[in-house]
Amino acid sequence: MKRLIVLVLAGLLVALGWTPAQAALPSKQLTGYWQNFVNSAQPLKLSQVPDAYDVIVLAFANADPATPGAVTFGVDPDLSNALGGYTDADLKADIAAKKSAGKSIVLSIGGERGNIDLSSADRVSAFVDSFTRVATEFGVQGIDIDLEGTFDAANTASAVTQVHDRMGDGFLVTMAPQTLDVQPGGRYLTLIESVKPLITVVHTQYYNSGSMLGCDGRVVSQGSVDFITAQACHLLQVLRPDQVAIGLPATAQAAGSGYVAPSVVNAALDCLATRTGCGSYVPSTAWPGISGVMTWSVNWDASSGWAFSTPVRAHLDALG
Repeated sequence: MKRLIVLVLAGLLVALGWTPAQAALPSKQLTGYWQNFVNSAQPLKLSQVPDAYDVIVLAFANADPATPGAVTFGVDPDLSNALGGYTDADLKADIAAKKSAGKSIVLSIGGERGNIDLSSADRVSAFVDSFTRVATEFGVQGIDIDLEGTFDAANTASAVTQVHDRMGDGFLVTMAPQTLDVQPGGRYLTLIESVKPLITVVHTQYYNSGSMLGCDGRVVSQGSVDFITAQACHLLQVLRPDQVAIGLPATAQAAGSGYVAPSVVNAALDCLATRTGCGSYVPSTAWPGISGVMTWSVNWDASSGWAFSTPVRAHLDALG
């Protein structure tokens, strides 16, 4: 019901001629990455992303080979061909339509094969100039940090802060660290601490990971409720619950390891929000304000007939 009210209000405001810098995010969000490239997952136009998703992350901005630090973005030629001629103009129109429907569109940097060189102040400036230019051109409402290689935390924090300041207070800041990066002493924690007031949500990737230490000091392995909940509490000691989400692959094919059924995702949400549905690890406190779920990716979800987003969306709505 809360989500329906948010969407109705957003629609009324747009009808009255007001275009928000950012849509009003529901208290329980479902975030999905839209693949701007072609692999074995179903290629999609942005318009084909279902209403179940509140935040759509465009994956990914590309490093500009001509200008260190700078990024470029546009519809991937292979994706355009796969979709019968999908253009930048088509994508911009689809972004505008999603925003009018109350959705938020975020542009991600990094990914498995991508990295952005922010090793100097000049490169940070080039990044900020290029990213804000792309964000303005395409109507992007936020930045997602998905840097999986090495990165300079101080310079990355400076880049995020400058982008946010240029784009305005409504600009979203999300992050998708790997599990090791948000273990105590993890490299993302310095970045998170530096920009904590700006963070919308951090959705840790609870997949493609080895075993990790849970908050209770025990080793937890992929494929269980405990793997998610006993690690999420690390981040919940640093950020507000509404700044923390859990990230899982939409299908077994979407990740090298770590896929769990949507029922396990929903059980982990219940464990964190209400201390029910837990495995052997039960949090000492409940976090009813937990933000929601991220998945890689919308395209893999489409390939399974929306087998991830349908039950997870319903469960988020019930929790909200």
